[in-house]
Amino acid sequence: MAIRVALVNMAHTLTSEIDAATQAKAFPSSGGEMFGEYFAPGKSWNFTKSSLLDARARRILENTALACSVDAYPFHMPLEAKAGPSVIADGHPMLMLSSYDYLGLIGDPRIDQAATEAIAHYGTSTSGARLLTGTLASHRKMEQSLADLKGTEDCLTFSSGYLANLGAIYGLFGPGDRVIIDEYCHRSLHDACRMTGVQVQRFRHNDPQSAREELQKPNTANRTLIISDGVFSMDGDICCLPDLVALKKEFGCFLLIDEAHATGVLGATGRGTDEHFGIATSEVDIWTGSLAKSIPSNGGFIAVSQEVAIFLQHASSPYIFSAAVPAASVAAIAKGVEILKSEPERVTRLRRNGDFLRAGLQKLGYDTGLSETAVIPVVLKDEARTALFARRLRDHGIIAAPVMFPAVSQGLARLRLCVTAAHTMDHLEFVLDVFRKMAAE
Repeated sequence: MAIRVALVNMAHTLTSEIDAATQAKAFPSSGGEMFGEYFAPGKSWNFTKSSLLDARARRILENTALACSVDAYPFHMPLEAKAGPSVIADGHPMLMLSSYDYLGLIGDPRIDQAATEAIAHYGTSTSGARLLTGTLASHRKMEQSLADLKGTEDCLTFSSGYLANLGAIYGLFGPGDRVIIDEYCHRSLHDACRMTGVQVQRFRHNDPQSAREELQKPNTANRTLIISDGVFSMDGDICCLPDLVALKKEFGCFLLIDEAHATGVLGATGRGTDEHFGIATSEVDIWTGSLAKSIPSNGGFIAVSQEVAIFLQHASSPYIFSAAVPAASVAAIAKGVEILKSEPERVTRLRRNGDFLRAGLQKLGYDTGLSETAVIPVVLKDEARTALFARRLRDHGIIAAPVMFPAVSQGLARLRLCVTAAHTMDHLEFVLDVFRKMAAE
């Protein structure tokens, strides 16, 4: 069907117009700009075991070449202005449907002003790592506001959520310990376990009985840590926290929950997974999370007791040997937390938007997997189909990120849709209208 998408008032709304006489606009792929002439027709690769890139690289490069050859490379799309429900990409206004800006706070003038004032006062860099010369007065104030939000005694921040997970696991555990981890946990948690050298046992996704079976296996570990995401980033479902807390107590373990996709999303006020289940924050030993999603800045956090925080300040490699979060990001975090606390209606609106889009997609016959939050996968299974589907969505003015192996298992490729509190009903009805037409095609 011929389609023309009219995008009006980009900062606030997106509307659509169907015109049977006009062919759909074909938006260009970013692959050509990204790679130049590297993937010219006929190019091939023959890596050996002794090459800098070994045989593992062949599949990635061949798949990338194939995607570029049909103008369907789906990644590295350069945004030309601030992110939001509507963005400018490849010179065109488009609806953003894969942003982690869950509360719709990117570009909020209060946050922009706080960051600008911080740069004027502190400059653009901290000049060092936190333990040495990189700690600013604003760091500790911001970290206390995060601790207050999460309900813990203290909180430490890192330059990314990935480093926060590495800092927590590598800083507290070692080869003499073991980890029982949900198989669908974020890659940063699995990487941190490998780097730490702990004995790793994976349990079936969100299956407390499987976790119990792993805990019961004979072992010589000094300590055992159970790890789970609060909200799983690829499926949008919520962890079985009450069961994990019960297992922790029964087996004398410790428990780490990654709140990257739960902060600002779960609970009446957006505090996270503990508030969602009505469980005391203290039932979990280590909370980690991101400051680049609901909180529109950069960085990651570990929320723990004061004693553990003091130890990690002197024993966590990413805290000691990596540059501190700069002042502008610190100010954005602090203001973002302040807004979250004062405007819980954003959390309510986010939940409403997620429920509306998920129900609409399911009614159209799409597989939304296990989703029950703002993360809504559209599971298409086949990787080629997924990449081409994302490319066709771009022709309708929608950005929806495809997720494929190795981010998910082979045969489980999907589009990962993320709604935000800034999406309007008009936005979401437009999305459902496009998915309806694509299903009919």
